[in-house]
Amino acid sequence: MNTPLPRDSRSATDDPLVGELVGLLPPPPVPALAPEAEHALRNRVLREALADSPATHARGGRSRRPLPRFAWVAAPLTACAVVAGAVVLAPADAPSGSPAGPPARVVADGAGQVLSRAALAAASAPAPDARPEQFVYVKSLVAYAGRGADGGAAALAPVHQREVWLSADGSRAGLLREDGVGESELSPRLPVYELDHPGATPRATTLDADPPSVTNPTHAYVATLPTDPGTLLTLIREQTRQDGGDADQRAFRAIGTLLAETWAPPKVTAALYEAAARIPGVAVLPSAKDAAGREGVAVARTAGGEQTQWIFDRTTWAFLGERTVLTETTAAGVKGTVLGVSAVLAKGAAGRAGEVPAS
Repeated sequence: MNTPLPRDSRSATDDPLVGELVGLLPPPPVPALAPEAEHALRNRVLREALADSPATHARGGRSRRPLPRFAWVAAPLTACAVVAGAVVLAPADAPSGSPAGPPARVVADGAGQVLSRAALAAASAPAPDARPEQFVYVKSLVAYAGRGADGGAAALAPVHQREVWLSADGSRAGLLREDGVGESELSPRLPVYELDHPGATPRATTLDADPPSVTNPTHAYVATLPTDPGTLLTLIREQTRQDGGDADQRAFRAIGTLLAETWAPPKVTAALYEAAARIPGVAVLPSAKDAAGREGVAVARTAGGEQTQWIFDRTTWAFLGERTVLTETTAAGVKGTVLGVSAVLAKGAAGRAGEVPAS
C-alpha cells in the first residue's frame, strides 16, 4: 500500500514549477462594493487619516477632539466656561513660567458639594441668546506648556489672550484669534485631496466635518443635551468610548470641553456639573489659581500622572478656569509642573466672526 507524502515533503525543485502553474491561474474574484458603501468607506478612511493630522488642527477644522495638555506647538484652549455675558477684569500680573513642586493637597470629600453649588449658580444664570445664524464668542487667557524638538521637559509659555468665534449651528466658518499666533479660520469643511484612480493627479476637494456630538459640539447641539445628570453622563461615556484610556477621565475632560467653548442653557450647564459629581475619583483642591491669577477652590481628577483642575469662585461659584499639573515626574517634567492654565474673561453672541459683542 502506497502512503501519500505530506504536502511539506515535496522537493524544493518543485517550487519553480508550482510558481509557474500558479501564475497561469486567473486572480481570485474580488467582490465590488456598492456605490454607497464605497463612498462611506472613503469618507471613513479620510476622517481617520485627518483626525490626528497637525494640519487639521492648524486649519481649525470644526471637529475638536480632546487635545494633549502640552505639545510641541501651541494648542487650542481645552476647558473654560463663564456665566453668560459676564466680563471679568483680569489682573495684569498673570503668571508665566513653569512652576514646579509638590501638587497641592487634594481632599477626597466635598467635591459633590462644590459641584452642587456650581450647578445651582449655573441654573440661575441668564440663558444664552445666540441665534442659529450668529456666533458664540469666548475671550480667555491661556498658557500651554511646550516641548522642544529634543523632547526635553515641558515649559509653560507666557499667558496670552485668546478669542474664538464658533458658528452657533455649525454651518458657517468661525475664527480663532490668539496673541502671538495670529488668526485661523474654523471651517465646517475639511480640505482634502482625492485620487479618482491610481496614477491620477490629486484633486482638491473638501470633506464635511463629523456630525455634532459631545466631542464635536456646536451651540445648537449642546442646547439639546439631556438635563438629567445620569442620562447625560451615560451619553458622554458612550460618545467618548473611542478615545481609549481611563473612561472616567475621558468623561471628566469631555465635560470640561463642553464647559469650554460652548454656551449651554442654564439647565444643561447645571446637569454637566451634577454629572461630573457622579464620576469616581473627583476630589476637592482647597486652593488653585487660574491664568489670571484669581484664586479659588477647585475640583480635580487625576489619571495617567496628570491632574485636571476646575477652579471656581468661592463666593459666586462661577467657573474661573482650568489648570493641568503633573502629579508624578515623567519625561515631560518633574512632579508639580504646570502643563496648561486658562481663565475665562467673557462669553457672548456675535453677529459675525471677528465681531466683539458690545457687552
